[in-house]
Amino acid sequence: MVHSQSRAGKCTDNAVTERFFRSLKTEKLNGYRFKTREQALLCVAEYIEDFYNPRRLHSALGNRSPMQFEMDGLRI
Repeated sequence: MVHSQSRAGKCTDNAVTERFFRSLKTEKLNGYRFKTREQALLCVAEYIEDFYNPRRLHSALGNRSPMQFEMDGLRI
């Protein structure tokens, strides 16, 4: 992935990041109210480590999870 050097505020320049945060907000954070920053960080880390990377299927990865995609690449 190549880092974008385009105009600030143009969502198409960072579509992957924008899509990730949309998924995070709709699948995990919607309706949550945190009392501390640590609670919020733990919730986000849990989403990434326990769901997004190991289990969530991504159409761009051939309907595989990021972990499965990476493992398949290591078997070449």
